[in-house]
Amino acid sequence: MDKQVEVIEALDVYGNSPYQEWFDSLDAVTAARVVVYVERVIQGNHSNVAPIGAGLSEIKMDFGPGHRVYFGTRGKNLMILLGGSGKNGQSKAIASAKQLWKEYMATAKVSRKSK
Repeated sequence: MDKQVEVIEALDVYGNSPYQEWFDSLDAVTAARVVVYVERVIQGNHSNVAPIGAGLSEIKMDFGPGHRVYFGTRGKNLMILLGGSGKNGQSKAIASAKQLWKEYMATAKVSRKSK
């Protein structure tokens, strides 16, 4: 039996979650639809997932202004949410996600070494 996928949100240097900040800016209907798309990926449906470089991916959503969720993975059982955007803010959001991923990975390596 496969282990369940754990989903966490990466935090920036100030302890804020860029994903949560983006998600909180959505209206209730859009937020619910985003949750469905993320849940599909957790369940193994990667039909709307595309690589964005640096080992990261985006979930492309076919509604509204082309919403995207940016994430990384550690193994098969950990999904790290990095941020989200509409299609029009995609370039900036991807750059931010890549920077946050670097910070997350540096912290993860330090945490692992200190155990």
